[in-house]
Amino acid sequence: MNATTTPRIERLSAISARRVIEPDEDVPGAIGDGQIIPDELLSVRDLDLALSPEQRKVLAREEIAAITEEGIRFESVLCEGFSREIQREDDLTDPWVTYALHELGEETRHSRLFVRLLGQLRPEAVNPYNHGVQGLIKQRVLSFILARPALFYVMVLAGEEIPDLLQKRTLEHPETDPFLAQINRYHRQEEARHLAFARLRLPEVWARAPRRHRFAVRRLAPAIIHSQFRGLLHPGIYRAAGLPGWRTAIEVQRSPSVRQLRQDAIRPILKTLVEAGAFTRGRVPKGWQKLCGVDEKGAPRTYAAAPGAAVTA
Repeated sequence: MNATTTPRIERLSAISARRVIEPDEDVPGAIGDGQIIPDELLSVRDLDLALSPEQRKVLAREEIAAITEEGIRFESVLCEGFSREIQREDDLTDPWVTYALHELGEETRHSRLFVRLLGQLRPEAVNPYNHGVQGLIKQRVLSFILARPALFYVMVLAGEEIPDLLQKRTLEHPETDPFLAQINRYHRQEEARHLAFARLRLPEVWARAPRRHRFAVRRLAPAIIHSQFRGLLHPGIYRAAGLPGWRTAIEVQRSPSVRQLRQDAIRPILKTLVEAGAFTRGRVPKGWQKLCGVDEKGAPRTYAAAPGAAVTA
């Protein structure tokens, strides 16, 4: 680890050592029985659907449950990736190893809290992406990611940035269930350090990455991240609320607000990659352009909405 990065990693470790939060004790409470997020935060808000109060309640609970479940699964993959990287490290006294161990402890505590929340929500939706042929493909892709450290850190950023923005918008809304807001506030405070760590590590991992690993980041990562995002709002959610599962899921992914959410969450990852030298400035790969809604220079695209007006992609 270089001399510039080491002090910043050591500060992250010092903060983690001082802020050991036990969620079973420090984040008490339970989720309410009603609609836990308001209509304007539901993924179907752009679709002009005539939903009953019960359907909105079910959708709210199933959407939060789906994001929570994928969060638990993501954190297990993160722990596996860090463990593999530690196992490959020659110098186990390197400060990044110490911080990674702090993060492993924090992630397992987060997951225990998420498991508690999931048990209270009692979701009925089944995520088709985790079963059958699609589930097998997902497991192969995960193995592919874990074998490529540069790609792994990009996916760590995606797994942190996307939920972070979702949780920020949820906890800031006054109609969000108080316990859910409390969980999101706690998690975002912890994840701020994890994001900082991943942003510090990625340039060093990138500098050592062989050409085939760099190709995966430049050309394959956008499709993998898009699939990761799509898995958060899967067809089972909508089927549980009495809606056509696949059709609704496709319409949700194409809706303006969900597309904007995806772009807002992923553009910081593109910025980190540009700063790390992964892309030549002014030559962002087309897959990343499409995923983030930017041009070849990384600037947000604008489209004419009406004479004399424009909207951002």
